[in-house]
Amino acid sequence: MRNFILGIIVTIVVAIVVGLVVAYFGLMPTNADVTPPEFEQHIAMSALDASMERHAPRAANPIPATDDNLIAGMKLYTMNCAVCHGTLDYNPSLLEHSMYPPPPQIILHPLDDPEWHIYYAVRTGVRYTGMAAWSKALSEQDMWKITAFLSHLEKLPPAVQDNWEKSFGVSPKTHQGGEHNGTHEHHE
Repeated sequence: MRNFILGIIVTIVVAIVVGLVVAYFGLMPTNADVTPPEFEQHIAMSALDASMERHAPRAANPIPATDDNLIAGMKLYTMNCAVCHGTLDYNPSLLEHSMYPPPPQIILHPLDDPEWHIYYAVRTGVRYTGMAAWSKALSEQDMWKITAFLSHLEKLPPAVQDNWEKSFGVSPKTHQGGEHNGTHEHHE
């Protein structure tokens, strides 16, 4: 029994040492223009969700989802988020394949996360990705307006849909009710 436990301990120590050697000597690729392996994506998304569950306050959006606030959130998204997360004319981001991990294309594949989760990611950013902590650049109200817009993407009121179509020449109606296929799904 003693040898069995010693074997387990040695195996764990060797695995840690091998991992550190691989990382320390640059044997792991760090380029941002390749698709990460499936296991790495799974581990990263699981870690992100677990961290959000642990640290993000379950805050309710203090900004009501009025037409004016949703339109303001749409404009703020366009100015601050679209370059990474996709434009409102349903084109993917130019940076989609230039970042590692690739940013979720939120307009093409709306998030299914609760508002508190979206807001926390917007406010604090996501370490080791290109996601900035917007609390350094936007007001609380603006971050909540973006959050409201993103969380209502698939159920926008008619006036907001009309504004979208007038501004971007594409109707959000044509994309609603389609396949929900988000690049990041929240796991409970």
